[in-house]
Order: sequence, then structure tokens, then C-alpha cells
Amino acid sequence: MKKSYIVIGVIIVIVLGIFLWFKGSYNQMVGRSEAVSAQWSNVENQYQRRADLIPNLVNTVKGYAEHEKTTLAEVVEARAKATQMQVNFDNLDAQTIQKFNAVQGELSSALSRLMVSVERYPDLKANENFRDLQAQLEGTENRIAVERRKFNEEVQSYNKYIRFFPQNIVAGMFGFSSKPYFEAAEGTEKAPEVKF
Repeated sequence: MKKSYIVIGVIIVIVLGIFLWFKGSYNQMVGRSEAVSAQWSNVENQYQRRADLIPNLVNTVKGYAEHEKTTLAEVVEARAKATQMQVNFDNLDAQTIQKFNAVQGELSSALSRLMVSVERYPDLKANENFRDLQAQLEGTENRIAVERRKFNEEVQSYNKYIRFFPQNIVAGMFGFSSKPYFEAAEGTEKAPEVKF
């Protein structure tokens, strides 16, 4: 009789240990997934901040640079595309991030062309509003880079955790899958060619 109590006690301890391990692993995966989601929101917030600055920049440039209507229209169109693209984190995959990155890249490219064209207007470059907006845009671009880096760090931590054995068993049972990284846009690995 005493041996059967010991065996039952050992079985209960083993079952309880397995349950607690599963619970801990599952909760850890949920927490890491939520951290990735929160960091994705931070990335989107910085892109939204940039999109919110653009109308003020365009209006400031309009007053000084009448001949830059095409460039301004490109910036406005790229901003519209960027703000129309909505990303659902639950469906976040490499292809979605690539599309998001491409749309944001178009906006960055249009802004770069605008900033280059502004060089021809010394009065605009001297305008305090323009300088403030330019500084805010530069700061926002830096924030975007920081948030993207943090996002990739969170994704790395999450992906590594769910791929380790034996957590990979729990991840497979409950549908946790790897999250994609933000990668540099295609072609950025080559330095631009400068010709004079």
C-alpha cells in the first residue's frame, strides 16, 4: 500500500512537472510573440510620423518651388500609397514585409528627389519652417532605423526560442511559427555610382 502511494506521488510530480514546463514554454512564446507585435507597432508608428510630416513639408516647398510640381506630386502619391497599405500583424510574412518595405522605399525615394530639388532654392533652404521639418524628417528616419533594428532583435529572440528543442514541440502543437525580418531593400548592397 505504501509503495502504491509513492508511485502515485511520483506520477503526480512528473505530470505536474510536465504541465508546468508546457505552461511556461507556451506563456514564454506568447510573451515573445507579443513583444514582436509591439515592436512592429513601434515601426509602423515611426513610418506614420514620417507620413504625417510630409503634408507640411510639401506645403512649405509649394510656396517657394513652383517649378517642382512633378516632384511634389510624386511625394504626395508615394505618401498616399504608403498610408493606404495596412499590415495585419497576424498575417505578417516575408512577402508582406517586402511589399511594405517597397512602398516605404518609394516614399523615401520621392522624398530624396524632393530634397535634392530643394537645393536650387536658397530662400527655401533658409526658411525656418522648412529647416524644422527637414530636421524632424531626419530624426524620424533615424527613429525608423532604430525601431526596425529593435524589431529584428525581437524577431530573432522569438524565432530562436521557438526553434530550440524541446520548445519547438510546443510551438508546433500550438501553431507558433517563425516571424520574418526586416531586410534592406533590394539594390542597397551596392554603393551608388557618382559621376561628375
